[in-house]
Amino acid sequence: MKYLIRLLSVIVVFTSCESTPDGFEPLFNGENLTGWHSFGGLDHYNGWIVSDGVLTYDPKQRIESVSTSLVSDEQFTDFELSLDWKIGVMGNSGVMWGVIDDGSFDKPYKTGPEIQLLDDTWEDYVTQRGDLNRAGALYNLMAPSSIVAKGPGAWNHYLLHIDQTNHEGFLEFNGVRVLEFELNNENWEALIAASAFNEWPGFGSYKTGHIALQEHGSTISFKNIYIKRLNP
Repeated sequence: MKYLIRLLSVIVVFTSCESTPDGFEPLFNGENLTGWHSFGGLDHYNGWIVSDGVLTYDPKQRIESVSTSLVSDEQFTDFELSLDWKIGVMGNSGVMWGVIDDGSFDKPYKTGPEIQLLDDTWEDYVTQRGDLNRAGALYNLMAPSSIVAKGPGAWNHYLLHIDQTNHEGFLEFNGVRVLEFELNNENWEALIAASAFNEWPGFGSYKTGHIALQEHGSTISFKNIYIKRLNP
């Protein structure tokens, strides 16, 4: 019986991990947080844990009352990011790129544009904040063209395309392209200028930066995090 239980556990872990997509490389190894660090030089992960191939922020595991976003050790310019995510009830989080973590900024969102992760069934939030803030939005900049989020506790998939060289960005959300936007040109600057971010001089202005997974006080999980380098 013990052998059978151990064998079934191995099968579950194996089948929960997808093979690496063509042209991509793992950004999360499924075993530990090698390749990632806490934003701002914090010397621990403060609630971020890895179990059975899944990376989770668990607020019950936090040891300091400070928001702790994870950032990739490596910085990227032109890339595609593929990941699966699921969120808890009334959960709120985000994925950012172009984040600067050199001590010049106190929060990752001061530089990094964000793709919103949200429990889209949280009606009070969505009603109050609108489509610019729901799952699949380019946070506070552009609403998703379709509402395709699954409910809390269900896995969703993002494919984020960021090509600074060719000024092209898009998001495919559960297989549906919900965002298309230009980058690093006058249209990108106009989008920011018309938003609440127009008073933040560093926001969206760095072509190269870290990828960040935001901690916003609620449970959020990620798995199958892969990256493809574009324009090598």
